[in-house]
Amino acid sequence: MFDRVIKGGTIVDGSGAKAFTGDIAIAGGKIVEVGKVSGAAREVVDADGLLVTPGWIDVHTHYDGQATWDPLLTPSFWHGVTSVVMGNCGVGFAPVRPGKEPWLIGLMEGVEDIPGSALAEGIKWEWESFPEYLDALERGSRAIDIAAQLPHGALRAYVMGERGAMNEAATPKDIAEMRRLSVEALKAGAFGVSTSRTLAHRAIDGEPVPGTFAAEAELRALAEAVAASGHGVLEISPAGVIGEDLLAPAKEIDWMDRLSRETGAPMTYVVVQVSPKPDMWREQLALTKLARARGARITPQVGIRGVGILLGLKSRFGPFMASPSWRALQAMPHAARVAQLKADAGLRERIAAEGMGGAEPAPADLNPMIQAMFSADAWGRIYPMWGNYEPGPDQTIAAEARHRGIDPRAMALEVMLERDGEGLIWVPVQNYSDGNLDPEYEMITSPDTIVGISDGGAHCGAIVDASAPTLMLTHWVRDRTRGPRLGLEYAVRRQTSDLARFYGFPDRGRLAAGLKADINLIDFTRLKMNQPFMASDLPTGADRLMQTAEGYVATLVSGEVVQREGKETGARPGRLVRGGRR
Repeated sequence: MFDRVIKGGTIVDGSGAKAFTGDIAIAGGKIVEVGKVSGAAREVVDADGLLVTPGWIDVHTHYDGQATWDPLLTPSFWHGVTSVVMGNCGVGFAPVRPGKEPWLIGLMEGVEDIPGSALAEGIKWEWESFPEYLDALERGSRAIDIAAQLPHGALRAYVMGERGAMNEAATPKDIAEMRRLSVEALKAGAFGVSTSRTLAHRAIDGEPVPGTFAAEAELRALAEAVAASGHGVLEISPAGVIGEDLLAPAKEIDWMDRLSRETGAPMTYVVVQVSPKPDMWREQLALTKLARARGARITPQVGIRGVGILLGLKSRFGPFMASPSWRALQAMPHAARVAQLKADAGLRERIAAEGMGGAEPAPADLNPMIQAMFSADAWGRIYPMWGNYEPGPDQTIAAEARHRGIDPRAMALEVMLERDGEGLIWVPVQNYSDGNLDPEYEMITSPDTIVGISDGGAHCGAIVDASAPTLMLTHWVRDRTRGPRLGLEYAVRRQTSDLARFYGFPDRGRLAAGLKADINLIDFTRLKMNQPFMASDLPTGADRLMQTAEGYVATLVSGEVVQREGKETGARPGRLVRGGRR
């Protein structure tokens, strides 16, 4: 007898093959039959009218700390994700010397904008080495599967101490020890090694991530460890991702090309569109194609959405942070502050007039990046967050303000006051230099790329892109009007079997007999992402942006239903997945 049979659904099996109507039989946590199933089952699930897909795989998250206290790994849990890979961008929490835990927290807080107080409260340190960290994760109870990479930043600081943390050059002895510990971590089940080389990634004290300026010999040691293990990848946040070095693409891909061919290590590096050089991504993909033709195992990792900062009345910064009238309200509870703003038109006018982004210069003591973000001409590149993930030029704050005959700052404040003061504005940072997602379409459909960069668990106060798997189906397959769409079968494949194959998950990513029963049942007609909101649910009550979804009728992990219609069931079939082991 089967444990469960899913009957009559539209099966999109993850291979890219055409969808078909059929059944799926599950027993012992695995798929045992796909097609026309006639045997008895303990439970029969009617999937008529529903899409049946593999569970989504997200290979670029930062749940390294959250995984020690959150059994669901939200918000990814709400978006059909059944497997996540963390430890990206060279930051994480192992290995760690006793007493150096606060430094690693400061590194993660600075790079990934996860409140340090929440990490300090939430993480129960039970490890020193990376294998011990994996063992601690394995003891946890969770709804979905997790996998971890060894972060270069933590490794370098562990081996070199203060010299490593301050990015001093590694000695041959240092490099040999980093290689040894990398091999040890990979043997224990790390899914790879990650490193960061961009100046955008800095610890809370402003110092670049350890390894940012690592010499080629040090990078070679990491690649050799990956190659020697026979599994995993070297994940790279390259120099140039914020346009800080416009020569970076050629230099970065040159060493990746050389080391990948000489060691045999597969590599993936982050590609985004940056405004200082909006066509640089084309150069990166072209150089990568040439390297791949020479035999290099290099795969660009691309996002599927415009990356931007969401700002509202609860945000730590915004266009009104320099306003004396706004600062006078900061001690009030949020609901009372909103009520006063809605009731007092004169107060709203003063705050708008005192906000940044008008003709008057911003205060000189403010962060230059924030000043640039809210310059007088920036309102033509900032949008109300009204559920449109590819807004056009007629939908900017400036355009809406002209339509209503008001100041753009007044328009921004009006948007933030919507939904009982939970309204948001969207400030694009990457992948939206052209005011559309046409470049992203080219990146997604390139045969040389994989999709990722959701940053699940990171940038808590400003970004919530872990909903990206849902956007892939809603925007790119069903709703897009400003350019070509993706085929359903192609979009599913990109988020399942393509990633399983590249990262080394041989037991998942497709709906086929013998594979793990990680499955989504989706009502495609009503699938949507709900409006992001600020939740105070991190340890210590710290804030983070959250986004839920509708239309996921059920999500199964190893054959167990972990959520139905957005409600968790309490099932905890999730496990730590160790790389290199079936």
